[in-house]
Amino acid sequence: MNEIKIGSTIPNFALKDQNGNLFDISSVLGKKSMVIYFYPKDDSPGCTKQACSFRDQFDVFTEAGAVIIGISGQSVESHKEFAQKHRLGFTLLSDEGNKIRKLFGVPTNLFGLLPGRVTYVTDKSGKVIYIFNSQTQAAKHVDEALKILRDLKQ
Repeated sequence: MNEIKIGSTIPNFALKDQNGNLFDISSVLGKKSMVIYFYPKDDSPGCTKQACSFRDQFDVFTEAGAVIIGISGQSVESHKEFAQKHRLGFTLLSDEGNKIRKLFGVPTNLFGLLPGRVTYVTDKSGKVIYIFNSQTQAAKHVDEALKILRDLKQ
């Protein structure tokens, strides 16, 4: 299993978003920095807190020239309900079968029962400049990503 590390270039991939449209990561490469976060499950308490923190800081990420992409294993329909319920204005990708999670080498937690919560920050070229891995500090993923993007813009 490959593991994405700082300095790695993220792999090309395409998944369906919450609206059922195919989202190809190559459409963003070269244009914007990316905050790609893998989360365990739509509408669970930690994941809702994390997603709403990203939502609340959405304008700040946009100003920093970054797009936010959330990825988990639930269906397109589940993502759509989650996005509508919490007014999430960013892309949620459905990774049914966890192929992209495995491609990135995102670890599982709690004896392998719970998919890991890991955030990757890339520069415009798709090179990983920061990784934050914490199952329990859901909101801190947002703060850490913003801090890195602000430093990148300096």
